[in-house]
Amino acid sequence: DVQLQASGGGLVPAGGSLRLSCVASGFTFDDYMMGWFRQAPGKRPEGVACISSREGTIYPRDSVKGRFTISSDNAKNTVYLEMNSLKPEDTAVYFCGADDAIGVRIGGCPYEYDYRGQGTLVTVSS
Repeated sequence: DVQLQASGGGLVPAGGSLRLSCVASGFTFDDYMMGWFRQAPGKRPEGVACISSREGTIYPRDSVKGRFTISSDNAKNTVYLEMNSLKPEDTAVYFCGADDAIGVRIGGCPYEYDYRGQGTLVTVSS
C-alpha cells in the first residue's frame, strides 16, 4: 500500500523559512522521481521541484529558484523541501508526489504524479 506522509507546514512571516518532509512507503523509493507541488486557493496545482537519482534536481518555476531546495534521503525514503525567504504568494497546500517519470512533464517535473500525499498547509503572512 503506497503512502506518502507530508509534514512541516505552518504559519510563518514573510522572509521566514520552513522545511517540509515527506516519508514514502509501499514502493521502491529509488525507482521513482519524487517531487513537490502546491495548490493555492482558487488556483491550479503547480509544480515546485522534483528530484531523481537519474536526473538530479529540477525546479520548474523561476519564482522558487534560489529560495527552495529539494533533497532526498534514500535510506529514510524521505524527500525534503527547504523553503527560505518565503513570500505571501508561496501560501498554498504543498503536496509530495512519486512518479515513474514516464509521463507528461511540465518544466521538467511530472504534470501529474502517480502517487500523492495528503498535503501540508503553508501560510506566509505579510
